[in-house]
Amino acid sequence: MGWQTEEFGSSHEGRVGVVLADGTEPGPVYIDMGSGSHVQETTEWWVYDGRYGRPRATRVRGRCSCGWRGAGDYPVVLPRQPGQDPDLDSSGAYDDWSRHIDEVESRSVPLPVVLEELLDQVEEQLHALCAEAPLAALRAVAALERTTRRVGRDAAHGAQAGDLSWETIGKALGLTEREARSRLTQYSFRR
Repeated sequence: MGWQTEEFGSSHEGRVGVVLADGTEPGPVYIDMGSGSHVQETTEWWVYDGRYGRPRATRVRGRCSCGWRGAGDYPVVLPRQPGQDPDLDSSGAYDDWSRHIDEVESRSVPLPVVLEELLDQVEEQLHALCAEAPLAALRAVAALERTTRRVGRDAAHGAQAGDLSWETIGKALGLTEREARSRLTQYSFRR
């Protein structure tokens, strides 16, 4: 059960994080899938059921691939009878992660309001065009791709020409340093 936004992708992928009775987060659980050398590794909340020597989850919280952990702890409803699966309402953990994403958004460089409005209008017009004239919509999308390729390349070169650290660039884009470096490299070499 993972959560992502289109804008921040894997830099801020949210999940339900397991919390044990002592307040710690357990490491991954390894599941032997049978004969062979492959052993499956997972941190999904439901495997922490206390069976087969695994730790037993008592609570969960939101967590993010960037290292953020939610402050709220939400109970795992343990089954009344052995062999039944635990139950989880993950909405609290998701809400906490959503607030984290709002904070990431607020720390990233803002788009000029005029440009944001224009982008919304372009998207609206393209959706309308899809219904009326899908081939014209495809032609417009191709034109936008050419424009974003040129502008993305210029912007990436401009960002790298400045004396900005990768940490600063990543924070401005709402990405990890690694993802920011990857994105700028991708824009730099687009043709």
